[in-house]
Amino acid sequence: MARPDARLTPRQRLELILFIEGGASYREASACFHIPISTISCWVTRCRQADDEGRDGPACLHERTSRPTRMPRMSSSVLEQKVARIRKRTGWGPRHIAREAGISHQAVWKILKRCGISRKPRAPREVANRYEWPCPGDLLHMATSRYARFDRPGHRMTGDRSKSSAEKERGVGYDFCHAVVDDHSRLAYGEPHGDEKAETVTAFTERALAFYASHGIEVKRLMTGNAWEYARNRSLRELLEAHGIRHIRTRPYRPQTNGKVERFHQTMRREWSDGVTYESARARARALPCWITDYNGRRPHSALADRPPISRVRSEPV
Repeated sequence: MARPDARLTPRQRLELILFIEGGASYREASACFHIPISTISCWVTRCRQADDEGRDGPACLHERTSRPTRMPRMSSSVLEQKVARIRKRTGWGPRHIAREAGISHQAVWKILKRCGISRKPRAPREVANRYEWPCPGDLLHMATSRYARFDRPGHRMTGDRSKSSAEKERGVGYDFCHAVVDDHSRLAYGEPHGDEKAETVTAFTERALAFYASHGIEVKRLMTGNAWEYARNRSLRELLEAHGIRHIRTRPYRPQTNGKVERFHQTMRREWSDGVTYESARARARALPCWITDYNGRRPHSALADRPPISRVRSEPV
């Protein structure tokens, strides 16, 4: 296989050989193929020294390995097997293995690399548990994401990390984006707020339920995390009981359970927050309703066969 930086591919090298054998000089070939005469001489000599079978095939036209034919100082296979057994038995690093094997840790490192066990194997990923409720409103996912406030575009967009002393002392704080996603249709609703307190969460949830009701969606279940503003929020519990909605909480330390809204927050951060340069955090907050409208009505969703979420909603907003 030709090197990525090779000037000639094996096919071009064959054309070069045929060009020389056709009567062209090395100087003419150099001007035609834009390579040095020494390189031409190398390939022509290698091709002429190959036997008839080798010349007919591509073997003589490929790059040769730079590996030496003899390596007398290379560790024996017995020693390599010993090092590999110690590694698999103990999980030690090169220095601990070197003390037991009686060789230098540099030699152990090279052996581990040759055997493909220089790094600890990654733990097998858990099989994704994919599910989807059959109708819109069967389950809503709700979560909050935090975004730093700013009075001017930051270094992520401009590359300028300089700050005045006044900016450092002021500490502009964070905005909290509350979002809800319908499990079946992926229809989303979100609002930026200055906090994630219980009363803020309850008021947001009430407006979110009104949003889904305007699309003809009757909410039956709401899934949230185990944060205090969800799990110990009396006003939220009373609101859900008044609407006959069952409150489901995720298993602790398992954000995958609420994966649809967590994935929505990733998309929102990439496309809404970081995808556009805003003059300030206030301008960013004003742009969120427009982005969510586009997300629901126009943006193709890969889980919905590249259709927008509104395509799975039974009726238009009333």
